[in-house]
Amino acid sequence: MLSKEGGLGAPLRHPLNWKEKSFTDKSQLDTEMRRVFDVCHSCRRCFNLCDSFPRLFDLIDESETGELDSVSSSNFGSVEESCTLCDLCFLSKCPYVPPHEFNIDFPHLMLRYRHAEKIKKNGLSLVNKIILNTDLTGKIGSYFAPILNWIFSKKNKLIRQLIEFSTGIHKEAKLPEFKIKTFDKFFKTKKFKNDNIHESNKRKVVVYTTCYVNYNLPEIATATLKVLEKNNINVEFVYPECCGMPKLEAGDLKSVVGKARRISSKLLPWVDKGYEILTLTPSCGLMLKSEWQLLDPENKVLKRISDYTKDICEYVEELSRDKGFIKGQNDIKKNISLHIACHTKAQNIGVKSADMLRTIPNLNINLIDKCSGHGGSFGVKKNTYPLAKKYGKIASRKIKSTENTVIVSECPLAAKHLSEVNYESKNNNTKLITYHPIEILAESYTDE
Repeated sequence: MLSKEGGLGAPLRHPLNWKEKSFTDKSQLDTEMRRVFDVCHSCRRCFNLCDSFPRLFDLIDESETGELDSVSSSNFGSVEESCTLCDLCFLSKCPYVPPHEFNIDFPHLMLRYRHAEKIKKNGLSLVNKIILNTDLTGKIGSYFAPILNWIFSKKNKLIRQLIEFSTGIHKEAKLPEFKIKTFDKFFKTKKFKNDNIHESNKRKVVVYTTCYVNYNLPEIATATLKVLEKNNINVEFVYPECCGMPKLEAGDLKSVVGKARRISSKLLPWVDKGYEILTLTPSCGLMLKSEWQLLDPENKVLKRISDYTKDICEYVEELSRDKGFIKGQNDIKKNISLHIACHTKAQNIGVKSADMLRTIPNLNINLIDKCSGHGGSFGVKKNTYPLAKKYGKIASRKIKSTENTVIVSECPLAAKHLSEVNYESKNNNTKLITYHPIEILAESYTDE
């Protein structure tokens, strides 16, 4: 343990012992929350990261004694509600994370609270069981895409008011649109070039397409295929089911572990055959690389999956160092506002999307190193959408609005959210188009 404040070593994350009785014991949980909150109150370095910390500090400052001892535990829910599990307080701000003896892991403390106070007590509501089941909603959505996209449109104010009342989804929140032709449907009909790849090329990858890409933005997977094939990579695609990030956000840890075990059993045979695993969104990459293991630390399969997993931009940036890498040939006349996703930062891999895009000549890149505010389901719920919009406005100020400006992010939800907020806050006539970085690189390749 380190007794000094802070340190230069990497943060060390401990497994979540969610199966132990102490994890959900009300008294022990309250004691731990007060211990951590008291450290946060004494430090306050995280005051500008999200609303969890201002809410906590206001509770303390406005209490009778000005200290945590006069704050009722019943108010702790408001602090938890504002946490998006972005992990930035743990990775970039807090000087007291393990191996420091104070052992502060604020995001995982919020997860513990959700699991104990919500899931353990009452479980997921019927509405949340449906909403957080992205495969169920995705399959239904793909069959009835035109109708559902119309129903969920913000323009249908009366319908959206009814949806807000019945589901708790904010009537002004932009909801993802479904596609009739999901990527797995496209994949079944696509003729691949793998048979023509030279045997001397040892690079081979299996892409875990993720639920959002499969059902809502299959063009990201299509762009990935184009880039990898262009660079003579043996590529396959696998999508067993959602990685469980929505369930993790809700605190349903048992469901996440079940998903981790099922998906890893589908990915392991590819790893055994020498394939690397690529993820297309940073939240899913974080799950495969880190969160799964922290929930099921004795599972050696999950460790093996983690060791062989890379984000798509991380992989292509690494690939770009090879002598035979094909750089973008087209002069893309776009002003790129590149948002750095929080869950990309949480992987501690650097800004690989920017490094990858810099292989394209004459590309103007403006980095946005601010949280978009979306945070998955956090960005659409009635109680938290105003916060998502608030922090989205802060990030959108960094967007340089020109005629050719586009918003690019590894997190498609963040990009869409920033586009919406930018459109509303700056009274623009048109919404800025959004892209995943791999789409920009694919577009830069001359079509054969």
